[in-house]
Amino acid sequence: MLWGAPFHTVHLITLAIAAVLIVGLYFLLKYLPERARYICILALSLSGLVAIIYNLVAWDSPLEYLPFHMCSIAAILLPIAVLTRNRYVGNLLLVWCLGSILALVFSDAQAGYEIMSPAFFIYYVPHVLEFAVTIYLFKFGYVKKDYRCIPATVGITVGIYTVVHFINLGLNHYCATHGIVDWAGEILTFNYMFSMEPTTSIFFLFWKIIPQPYWYMYVAVLILVIYLVILYLPQILRAVKERRSKKTTAE
Repeated sequence: MLWGAPFHTVHLITLAIAAVLIVGLYFLLKYLPERARYICILALSLSGLVAIIYNLVAWDSPLEYLPFHMCSIAAILLPIAVLTRNRYVGNLLLVWCLGSILALVFSDAQAGYEIMSPAFFIYYVPHVLEFAVTIYLFKFGYVKKDYRCIPATVGITVGIYTVVHFINLGLNHYCATHGIVDWAGEILTFNYMFSMEPTTSIFFLFWKIIPQPYWYMYVAVLILVIYLVILYLPQILRAVKERRSKKTTAE
């Protein structure tokens, strides 16, 4: 049985299972002793690293599985966030974890995976846990939401995306120049973080607005800024109110 294209029956069932898993793990962790809960969250945060290692050694074209997609970079940052409880990394992941959900919901690149195959589980489970663990970090108070992290979140996101785009350009040029081919004998091409071209229906909508490699994803950056304002709006309003109150008191 194949996983299937987005929103087909099997795909929808796996999304429902993911939702149950996320909620179920939350309640399980909630009733664990604090130390045991933290160890479990740390262990769960390592699933993405396992997936990265698996993809690098399991396939014939490891260059295609370098950890330069947003989900892979987030998988590297997630254990760091758990261990350090750094507010900048944590608040960054509060945005980046949405990439995992979008990958599960809209990506059809894995539609041909057998539902019980290692390839399916090594993709499905880390993406579910990447979102889940990020939420747990905030729900259990390991990291606090902080609106002051908005500029850092946007800056780091754009910065990493830009670096990855140049990595794409460099790898594509190198493989074309030296005739580096994949398992099918075709010249390797790279599209990490999808900076070169869109691959899903949502990204194609962005491409219609700005039909240029790299630049088209700035539509997503605009959406990101709007999302952050909405996400932190209660904090922002509270901060504005406190500032006005202090100013009134000082006068």
